[in-house]
Amino acid sequence: MITIFVHRNGVTEQAASIDRAWLDPGSGSYVWVDLAAPSIPESLILSDTFKFHPLSVEDAMAPVEYPKAEPYNGYLYVILHGIDFRAAEHGFATHDVDFFLGPNYLVTVHDGMSRSIVELRDHCPRNTKILGEGPVALFHRIVDSMVEHYRPEVEKLEERLNELEKEVFENPRPELVRDILDEKRAVSSLRRVIIPQRDVVGRLARRDFAEISVEMSFRFRDVYDHIVRIADDGMIFQDRITGILDAHLSNVSNRLNEVMKVLTVVSVIFMPGTLLAGLWGMNVPLPHLPGGDGAQFWWVLGMSAIVIVGLLAWFRRSRWI
Repeated sequence: MITIFVHRNGVTEQAASIDRAWLDPGSGSYVWVDLAAPSIPESLILSDTFKFHPLSVEDAMAPVEYPKAEPYNGYLYVILHGIDFRAAEHGFATHDVDFFLGPNYLVTVHDGMSRSIVELRDHCPRNTKILGEGPVALFHRIVDSMVEHYRPEVEKLEERLNELEKEVFENPRPELVRDILDEKRAVSSLRRVIIPQRDVVGRLARRDFAEISVEMSFRFRDVYDHIVRIADDGMIFQDRITGILDAHLSNVSNRLNEVMKVLTVVSVIFMPGTLLAGLWGMNVPLPHLPGGDGAQFWWVLGMSAIVIVGLLAWFRRSRWI
């Protein structure tokens, strides 16, 4: 779907087609063309009307490309990603958004899932300021909105990490290792998305491109600060998930040691009884304890009980149990 907006004489309106005269920097018009999940015939507007370089058109039509910013003759080509946290898939889904930034126009290409562009597209006809400030300001608005949408998604991941930390100590079930590794995969996917975009926005904030004015570079600095904080959160999450995994494995090891200690104590306290029963159970003449043949059983049982009680008292005094 192609959506075209033109701002002329202080008024923003939606147009059915592009007048090539609007693309002249001296026309006093600002144009925003949004391509949402474009078909092949719709994508021809990139090469036929705007005369974009074939390599940038090819990247724009690819499903997913690495975030980058490349200057071409007469325009700046930028790729950024929107994200959605999907707890069921234990990762972040990325939405590739391509920008063609010219002197008086902005062309956006995406898969139709970009919330930031949809919101601005709905408000554009009613708010002349969105496009009236120029294509660079519109570009900043979209990027700023995309970064703002990162925060709720990151908070969802943080909530999952908080739940895992509680489960490690309150309910250390065997399946918890798989859940921890799934969240570790989600943290890795977050960093894989954020870090390249941090570098791209950093270039915009440093005015590495002629299309970005000093005033707009200040605005991009604010966006850069937000994305740096999110990148730092990603590093903190990585450390947290490593600590959660270590704590869980340590907890499992401690529980195993407790079980082994109980089994060892049980084995040790029954060893003397086994020895005594074995000695008096041999088919050879042995010294008889006081009493008849029937009393020997109670003597052996009594001595075994005394030894067991003595061992338990010793273990208790040594704080082994």
